[in-house]
Amino acid sequence: MPGAARRDRQRRKRGSRLDAARDGLRDRHRSGALARVRPGRPGAARASARQPPADGRSDRLDGARRLSDPVGGARAAAEGVHARLANDVEALTAIARGSADEGELAAARWASRRLADAAGVAARVERFRYRRTFAHVHALHFAAGAIAARARGSQRPLVRGLGRAAAAATLAAFELDYSGRRQLLAALPPVGTGANVVCELPSPPASDVGASAAASRAAALASRERRVVLVAHLDAARAGIIWHPAIVRPGDRLARRSGRRASLALVPELALAAVALAPAATARAAGRLLAAAALLTAESLARAPVPGANDNASGVAAVLELARRLAARPPANAAVEVVLTGAEEAGMGGMAAYLASAGARSDRANTLFLGLDTVGSGEPVVLVAEGGAWPVRYRERDVELARAAARRAGLPVPRRWRIGGWTDPALARLRGFPALSLLSVRDGGFPNYHRPGDVPAHVDIDCVAAVVDIAEAIVRAWASER
Repeated sequence: MPGAARRDRQRRKRGSRLDAARDGLRDRHRSGALARVRPGRPGAARASARQPPADGRSDRLDGARRLSDPVGGARAAAEGVHARLANDVEALTAIARGSADEGELAAARWASRRLADAAGVAARVERFRYRRTFAHVHALHFAAGAIAARARGSQRPLVRGLGRAAAAATLAAFELDYSGRRQLLAALPPVGTGANVVCELPSPPASDVGASAAASRAAALASRERRVVLVAHLDAARAGIIWHPAIVRPGDRLARRSGRRASLALVPELALAAVALAPAATARAAGRLLAAAALLTAESLARAPVPGANDNASGVAAVLELARRLAARPPANAAVEVVLTGAEEAGMGGMAAYLASAGARSDRANTLFLGLDTVGSGEPVVLVAEGGAWPVRYRERDVELARAAARRAGLPVPRRWRIGGWTDPALARLRGFPALSLLSVRDGGFPNYHRPGDVPAHVDIDCVAAVVDIAEAIVRAWASER
């Protein structure tokens, strides 16, 4: 049948595109490699490559190998990158790290030590107060909508009108919270103490850039210089029925065709709108749906954090590797800061805390926030928008800068993508900063998303390494842009 034939052609086209992307990653990151690093198997990463020295000598050793044996040096360098990424993913996944809890603090302390090893910098751990989950807040919004739907069935016009108004106000409050624009219930218990890790990477030494260039850069650092803030979140999400594949997969199928991932919040958002605007019978049906959504969302309150290997130990490992490279060879015209945030899964609490302090002192025109989140799925993507019914949109010029930087460097060009959830750079964008968010997908979604199966064995280290390369190209392109 014509429809079946068309669907078959579309499936073959999607498969060819994903295969091409994977081939590109392998060509770059497995060139000359003796074996692929398979994270998750005990000792696999360590068996494939020796752990590099933690005192900076590895960069000099790698350079010496490349000069004496270019092929062998490239092989050793590729193996070293993959081994470091795999080891960091495994180490962070071993820490149970819910939002704003003691595990998140342990993860922050581990990350600060790794930054000292990788980049030779002293990172500070900054604490903040924030809710430990979004579930109770969102469940309260949905329950309020269900109560408003009951009011819509009243025989009294005043009560019906109040039901409409309550539903509209609840929808507005939910959108403000979900997008991060204004979180009125950020301190609603359960509340904990979150942890961010913050550090500035070293500038180029005077011997590398010359005394005059170093002086010029020092002056730039004190004025309106170019700046990049590398962001990845440390915490892991709680498991829950709302992340069951039966609920998530329909959105994956849509995203495979369109590059647009519908928000899981779309159904309750539409239900709230129906309570406010639709006839009484429709409002009552929407109220029942909202009551079910409240129960399903609240169920995750009793769940433990998932391992979070892909989301987001992969992003943290990528930032650590990127910090290592940029510390060894800093961009001449830009300062680089690393911010590993806490409480992202609860509603971007760590990013909000950082922006409330350091962000207020940053030059909005010249500071780029670059986020790395869930980067071990298989195919790198760059977000053009994210969020629910009131999305946050990224600047087209920044999205194109990312794609052009990858193209010039001979790297896989990340596809344009839209998600229905949130990532930390969205808050920076809402505050007027240029921002980019790099992720990765497979078959239209994130494998094992917020599920117990998000373990190191399911992380595509080739993809993580490719995102590191793309991010480095973006940093250097931003630094040189005028």
